[in-house]
Amino acid sequence: MLQLTVDAEGLARSRFVVSPLQQVVGTLMPWGLTPRDDIGPWLARARRSLRRAGLPLLSSLALEGPGYLPDFLSPHPTSPAPTLKEELELVAGTAPERVIGELEFTRRGLPQVGLPGRQLSETLRRAMARGGHHVARQAATELQRYWLLAFAPHWEMARSLLESEVDRCANIIARHGASELFNSMHPAIAWDSGALRIDSRFAGCWQVPQVVMVPSLVARIPGVATDLLASHTPWPPLVVYPMPLPPSAAHTASGELARLVGSTRAGLLTALDRPASTSELAARHFLSPATVSYHLGVLRRSGLVTSVRDGRHVLYRRTAQGTRLAQSHDPSDHA
Repeated sequence: MLQLTVDAEGLARSRFVVSPLQQVVGTLMPWGLTPRDDIGPWLARARRSLRRAGLPLLSSLALEGPGYLPDFLSPHPTSPAPTLKEELELVAGTAPERVIGELEFTRRGLPQVGLPGRQLSETLRRAMARGGHHVARQAATELQRYWLLAFAPHWEMARSLLESEVDRCANIIARHGASELFNSMHPAIAWDSGALRIDSRFAGCWQVPQVVMVPSLVARIPGVATDLLASHTPWPPLVVYPMPLPPSAAHTASGELARLVGSTRAGLLTALDRPASTSELAARHFLSPATVSYHLGVLRRSGLVTSVRDGRHVLYRRTAQGTRLAQSHDPSDHA
């Protein structure tokens, strides 16, 4: 169990952050190998692209099991919505002694709390021999390439979901207060008597000046990032938690339907249990609006969906034939 104790002033300063780099680096954690079922397949492809893309430093640091991932890869956010460029500049500008210190910590681990060390690859040792500045710059370069390859095409839709989570939390605070907010975020997070408790295989208790909450599309369990190389003024802890997706984002199509009409079209057809616009479907499925329009056009020419204008928007809905097809291949109907 991890416990963060914060006073009323610190609670008032606590805030949320939507960070693109937190999502990217999250795929380097073990859960990047088996991403959440309710997120689009692009996340499953992200981790597999590391070696193919020629990103030796990130490939060497990526975790396949328990261990420490250096914090300089995802620096403490300095604003509520940092841009990727701002975050990469922080990575590249990390103090060289911190870079080397965190890589040494990666090697040693923290056995007393169950955090194992690991042998550093030859790639990492060669990079470290060239100094912390070199490692930081190479990390920033590889993170940018990784972003462009696996995340950039989907970021607008991903960001809209993350920002909707922040809006949801703001609404809870306004109507019910901070304690109700924390108790609504995840079953492993609870607020009680001035302390935020997070279920974890690690143990620790800290008095903190504030808490920074980071919703994640990648994380499978909540985690706390603290400054393991803390100076006299360590940064506030980050609580990264798997954001709950709205029910409309969790539609999945059966494998049989996907084989019949293709996985993307099957997902869109299954999601149209109520009328939706192209932009709404794009956000739900982490696709570009142009891609959604193309597949909806195929479904419409096949007589499976139809469209109607509603003010400034065009809404798509299933036809009777499309509904019969979707429902006939819905496993829940045959349970």
